[in-house]
Amino acid sequence: MYDVESADPRSTLIDRSGVAPEDLRQIALVMGALGELRDAEQKLSLASRRYMRLNDTDMRALHYLIVCANRGATATPGGIATHLGISTASTTKLLDRLEKGGHIRRAPHPTDRRALAITITPETRQAAMETVGRQQAKRFYSAARLTADERDVVIRFLSDMAKEITLRDEPWAQPGVATSE
Repeated sequence: MYDVESADPRSTLIDRSGVAPEDLRQIALVMGALGELRDAEQKLSLASRRYMRLNDTDMRALHYLIVCANRGATATPGGIATHLGISTASTTKLLDRLEKGGHIRRAPHPTDRRALAITITPETRQAAMETVGRQQAKRFYSAARLTADERDVVIRFLSDMAKEITLRDEPWAQPGVATSE
């Protein structure tokens, strides 16, 4: 499925000249492993959303609230909006939905009378931590099994991969650009 020869047989996207066949096979294995990781993450995300009965943005907001609490930071609607990359109006709707579902509490900010402090309820925090949190934490063990040098290689590889696929002003990826039919 991730074999470059099958995905791009005419080298339209990837210039493979000078890449040895054994390197191409190994690169295909790397791409396959990345695909397996992506599939596992998607299945975990879907299962956690289903279990928590929340959407992806809701789950990301709850994760943000857990991290803020762990760091001793006060979460605010503005901080949530910035973290999620959504408008303040969308944030208000999100918080209304999460509050109605019993997942968060709004309270006056401890130091800023103009702001609100948002906290995750203990029940939702526990449910998130014992399910998706526990499953996500297993990544630590994979990283811990590597040597420091191996982790450096993985870090460099994943950072480089993220840079390679980051959208940078590609016209087709801009909001409002429709696909050609």
